Amino acid sequence: MMRQKTCSALAVALVAVFAAVLPALAGGGAPGASQAQDNATWTYAGKTGIGTSYEQYVGREYSDNGPSGPVSRVWFSIARGIVTETAYGRIDAAQIKDLQLLVTGPGFFDEEKTATEHRIEYLTTDAAGRPASLAYRLTNTDRDNQYVIEKSIFTDPDRQTLFVRVRFTAAADNITPYILINPHMGNSGRFDVAYVGRDQQGRGFLNARQGHELFLSLRSTASFNRMSAGFVGTSDGWQDLHDNGVMDWGYDYADDGGGNVAMMARLETLQAGQTAVFDIAVGFGASHNEAMAAADGSLSEGYEALLAKYNGAGEAVGWEDYLAGLYRLPEMIPATGDNGRLLHASAMALKALEDKQNPGALIASLSIPWGDTTSANEYATGYRAVWPRDFYQCAMALLALGDRETPRVAFDYLPRVQVQSSHVERDGITIDSSRPGWFLQKTQVDGRLEWLQIQLDQTAMPIMLGWKLWKNGLLSEDELVASYWQTLKPAAEFLANGGQVKVTFAEGGSDEYTVPPPWTRMERWEEQSGYSPSTEAAIITGLIAAADIARQVHDPGAAAWYEARADTFASRLAPTMFTTSGAFSGGDKNGRYYLRITKNDNPNDGEMINGSNGRPAINEKEVLDAGFLELVRYGVLPADDPDMLDSLPELDAMDLPENLRVRYDFTFDGQPGFPGWRRYGNDGYGERTSDGGNYRGSDPSQRGRVWPLFTGERGHYELERLKAENNGQISQQQLDGLKATYVRAMEHFANEGLMLPEQVFDGVGDNSTHHYAVGEGTDSATPLAWCHAEYIKLVRSLTDRNVWDSYQVVRERYAPRFKHNFPTLFLRGTFNSWQVTPMTLRGDHTWQAGQVLFGDGPEERFKFDVLGDWTDNYGDNPMRDGQADSFGADIPITQGAGAYTITFDEQTLNYQVTRD
Repeated sequence: MMRQKTCSALAVALVAVFAAVLPALAGGGAPGASQAQDNATWTYAGKTGIGTSYEQYVGREYSDNGPSGPVSRVWFSIARGIVTETAYGRIDAAQIKDLQLLVTGPGFFDEEKTATEHRIEYLTTDAAGRPASLAYRLTNTDRDNQYVIEKSIFTDPDRQTLFVRVRFTAAADNITPYILINPHMGNSGRFDVAYVGRDQQGRGFLNARQGHELFLSLRSTASFNRMSAGFVGTSDGWQDLHDNGVMDWGYDYADDGGGNVAMMARLETLQAGQTAVFDIAVGFGASHNEAMAAADGSLSEGYEALLAKYNGAGEAVGWEDYLAGLYRLPEMIPATGDNGRLLHASAMALKALEDKQNPGALIASLSIPWGDTTSANEYATGYRAVWPRDFYQCAMALLALGDRETPRVAFDYLPRVQVQSSHVERDGITIDSSRPGWFLQKTQVDGRLEWLQIQLDQTAMPIMLGWKLWKNGLLSEDELVASYWQTLKPAAEFLANGGQVKVTFAEGGSDEYTVPPPWTRMERWEEQSGYSPSTEAAIITGLIAAADIARQVHDPGAAAWYEARADTFASRLAPTMFTTSGAFSGGDKNGRYYLRITKNDNPNDGEMINGSNGRPAINEKEVLDAGFLELVRYGVLPADDPDMLDSLPELDAMDLPENLRVRYDFTFDGQPGFPGWRRYGNDGYGERTSDGGNYRGSDPSQRGRVWPLFTGERGHYELERLKAENNGQISQQQLDGLKATYVRAMEHFANEGLMLPEQVFDGVGDNSTHHYAVGEGTDSATPLAWCHAEYIKLVRSLTDRNVWDSYQVVRERYAPRFKHNFPTLFLRGTFNSWQVTPMTLRGDHTWQAGQVLFGDGPEERFKFDVLGDWTDNYGDNPMRDGQADSFGADIPITQGAGAYTITFDEQTLNYQVTRD
């Protein structure tokens, strides 16, 4: 009896039919092409690891002549113990569905991903156990203890190659491993051709191509005793072994115009106690020879040398160099709950999600949601695409870590996804807009359009990013002027004035509508039109940031108009979106709260909002959503605004019907009280409650689950709320409490590979399909870049004692309270023999000391000391970027002897040293 039974009834039936007609030891072409034209899917989207090589910029571009050597454009992912979607060329261009081992032995046939228990570790860590590169060790142990598979996975940093070191140990006699690879080239599994053979030295290859310009070649240091190419579901190696545990087929190619193909190679049979160690390299290229040469070159250079370069050991430039360059990273580790393990992984994951052919293109995830049941018959990117909103979160998180290159390169990329003229023809669609400047909803990394709706938060966030870069010294005056007139002003004009849009499709038909801000065609969940609190938070912030830039570049009329429009929108927040006659009451709930969205400007009329994702239309007053917290994050409303406080009991209510309830608390390691929130009540974007099966579009039993990123959003709000309760100050004990609740919750939500999911299982409904643990990431999408970004920003915010992605210019306009975080602030330096000179609080968060007399010696320097006892002091990093660092180095005086005025903004940690 074969113990492995994982194929569908259809597949069993098909293989039974073909087994009768496929001759044993067959050669030539594999049959079954017609059955492999429409059966391709992607893989499980809950990745436990992703990776690619780190490459260093050369003039904000990637160059083969750069310090990190030739640019490797290969990305891989890992799920359920095996290599899954692997991209080459561009990050959104998958070429492999999966790569795994099959195993046969006396009376059994196993598939590695389903027959083993999986463990994942980082191959390289620092002295504290924090990940130091995106190289992984997988250990897959057979549940019947007949073999163990250990794999080390990374990419060749100088070639177009995926590299896998395998250590296969047999614990019983007559155990035979096989290599099985299922290409999905060019982002599809429908058009591939597979072929196998041997080179002149007799070494085997498993090759595939799509057309005649895209090739892959799997080579190995192991001997291929037998090889076969076939069509998945009929003549592939899995079907062959599943039939009788014997490799009967040896097809040379699977062509017939292409289809869903797979290639397999049989390796040496092992006896109990024997171990085989071998390397696998999958090379990619524009020709057969190019792909073969890439794989062979990697195998020739060898495991140790490639891993050392990938990591950045010695003179090589790799991931260790990237981490070392994140100058804010070390000071943020104390604000984590796991000594920086997830912080390190998050930093590298976000950087890895940048395309290298289109520098600065930051994608949402290296996965396709619910991929194992999502068709791969046609070209599809899933979340391997650019959304300006997710893009903004990633850029801001990288900036928070001290990456001063990637956010700047990302900003340069943004014009590629902006509508910059009134008439645009692109990708078979014509866009006529009375006012350009808005950003495209979703694009491929080269800017090719995928989805087209106007989301005003996605038009505001590029302005917000530009303002942050300017304030952090990453945009020069000339660059600020150029970007304002080219990119930021057109976006601000659309935010302020809106416009009429007509979209004409190549196949005929058109869509014509008007966008009158702050009404948005779509809110951040891409499902509803209307007035959205989270969208309006971004609109107001974007306009005020644009006004600040406009004044700097001498466009005062525009600045005044943007401020006037923002003021109008801000004055209408509660009248438009805050209901005073809500659907929920009892206990702390008083029926007063911000709504998810209102279709018109009346939050009390109970208008129905559209059904989506299988869920029916519903009264707007029944739908809770935490998006209103963004009003506090950006500085539009204070945390103790009465309407804000009124909204929390409903949002946090645990006694609502499951469909409308948003908050769920989780228990990890026996400790309860880790909070999480769904996107909104009545959300259907998730697994089915009827059987736990994957999302499939319009099933009424679907349920959106808890998203860990909202734990990060709430942590930011609670930081502001605690400060608001204590005159702008926060104690270390309070910070520790926030870390223990919100930071630790997000760390618990991460999987064993330190990847943060889009959604985690909340325990509601049938769980028989995937058997998730409560709090475990689902098959929706992992890692989610936005979630990793939110974690990083929360850690930075707790480190700074201020919300990192807040906007001081917005706060000063809408919440002009005289606030300070520090009870005192002193200067210490050579000017006063390192004694204490008190600074004066001159304005909101701004401290100043004047007539500070320095000499002309080369060692003149100073630091900021909060309490005057060195327990909480600030200097600067070696880059001298004008932003203070906790326990940073002494700040030198470089302008000679004289009197100086020194200012310190405790909100942003920016300081200025001005000679009087």
